Amino acid sequence: MSGEPLIKVENVHFLYNAESSNPIPALKGINLEIQKGEYLVIIGHNGSGKTTLAKHFNALLLPTKGDVWVKGMNTKDRSLVRDIRQTVGMVFQIPDNQIVATIVEEDVAFGPENLGVPPDEIRRRVDWALEVVGMLSYRNRAPHLLSAGQKQRVAIAGVMAMKPECIVLDESTAYLDPVGRKEVLDVVKKLNKEEGITVIAITHFMNEAVDADRVVVMEQGHIVLEGPPREVFSQVETLRALQLDIPQVTQLAYNLHKRLNDFPKDILTVEEMVEQICNATAG
Repeated sequence: MSGEPLIKVENVHFLYNAESSNPIPALKGINLEIQKGEYLVIIGHNGSGKTTLAKHFNALLLPTKGDVWVKGMNTKDRSLVRDIRQTVGMVFQIPDNQIVATIVEEDVAFGPENLGVPPDEIRRRVDWALEVVGMLSYRNRAPHLLSAGQKQRVAIAGVMAMKPECIVLDESTAYLDPVGRKEVLDVVKKLNKEEGITVIAITHFMNEAVDADRVVVMEQGHIVLEGPPREVFSQVETLRALQLDIPQVTQLAYNLHKRLNDFPKDILTVEEMVEQICNATAG
């Protein structure tokens, strides 16, 4: 992952109600580069600015000050909005808000049809997108009969059928049970690793950040931490001060490290914990 970034955020400030007598600052000088093929997770508690930032990636919001570039296209150039949104697709919290048709395959076809894609190519894209998210056998179902996790996978397929280079998931697992959450995360990882799609995931579930290439932590409109998951989550006291959770296994490793100096504090997975304990007991 090198070269010109897919998305570049330069000194971005954003005010809600900017023209009013009481504007609300949501972003305060954000600088961020996202590389093609990267799996980036943005975390932070409610009000930290993470969703506001996400909406800048495909011109749903425009900076009050500063610039956002997508493949060299400035989001402030309204003539480029269509191209920008074809490059960066968004999946939101509630899939029902994105599902517009009464049959699954028709819903997935909706986006490409609006882009003027030829019918034969739409068919190929719908088949491919449903296959990727594991929903091909549900193509003739009514979306309202699906589980929440299945609906979210259909919503992702609808975005994928437009062939974006980047997909942004804005709290897309927030209302799912653990099974539905795993279904969606498995699809997201597959899109990133096998299809080469750049993934930007906004979440408040710390465990969802463990498999990312990079984690960005936001607080009050600023980026306050940034780095690989192992590096970020090892800063337990800092994250606690930001009122953020830590993956349970990392918290356990941190507690063990305080008692046993040789025990690593940057463990991220249960498998790593088991291996470390086995090594310790064997020694």
